Amino acid sequence: MSKSTSLHSAVNENNTVKSTLPGDLAMWFFILAELTVFAIFFIGFAIAEQQNLTLFSDGKKQLHQSAGLINTIALITSSFFVALALNVMHQNQGKKAAYLIVLANLTALIYIFVKLWEYFALFDQDIGIETNTFFTLYFLITMFHLMHVLLGMVILLFIAKRAFCGAYSAKSISGFESGACYWHMVDLLWIILFPLIYVI
Repeated sequence: MSKSTSLHSAVNENNTVKSTLPGDLAMWFFILAELTVFAIFFIGFAIAEQQNLTLFSDGKKQLHQSAGLINTIALITSSFFVALALNVMHQNQGKKAAYLIVLANLTALIYIFVKLWEYFALFDQDIGIETNTFFTLYFLITMFHLMHVLLGMVILLFIAKRAFCGAYSAKSISGFESGACYWHMVDLLWIILFPLIYVI
């Protein structure tokens, strides 16, 4: 009897975990892998900074903090639209959710344009990936993040199209949640990246 009760409790606990975790489990493994890679980048940046404090301080002064702040606001706003879209999707309002996702993508375009402007502004000053250790890490990390933003925008467009066509419902929303979770990860990474590279 006790073994049966224990097994039943374990099954219930497992089901509870699955029911409270939004999106697909595969997406969460992917997100965890991505977070691990970025964590290695961030740790490497922090270690390099401690070994070259003056170099990194001078490098940060050459960046456009205002551009970084604009991008922070843009991504947070974009994530807000995604959160709203997920909320209305839970209410079976697929078309409204799709429109909100499109707004999220349009807001994300601000990030893309500002980041590209920032790169070209540095290039005009003859600053590139080979300038010094700071800018090598700056370009590697921010370009890697930019690639994730672009991938996230493609994912958002995909789930927006499916939501508009009625592929999701309040009871079948896992794919939509997975896309939303990925986008929130992209936003979270920038929130960590901005103060690390631009401010601290």
